[in-house]
Amino acid sequence: MKKDTHPDYHEITVVMTDGSERKTRSTWGKPGDVLKLDIDPKTHPAWTGQHRIVDSGGQVARFNKRFAGLGVK
Repeated sequence: MKKDTHPDYHEITVVMTDGSERKTRSTWGKPGDVLKLDIDPKTHPAWTGQHRIVDSGGQVARFNKRFAGLGVK
C-alpha cells in the first residue's frame, strides 16, 4: 500500500441537537474538534415520523394548482 494516501483518522466530539455529546473517530476536522449537528435521528422526520412540507417560494402551491385535477374524474 502506498504511504500518505489515506487521511488521518482521529477522535472528535459530536454534539447532537439536544446537547448530548458522543465521542467517535472520523477523518473530519482535526483531533479534538467538535461537530455540532443541525439534524440527527432525534429530530429528523425520517426517524420521528413527523413530516412537514417546507414550501420554498410557493413551489408546493404551484404544484398543487398545476396538478389539482389530475387523476380526479
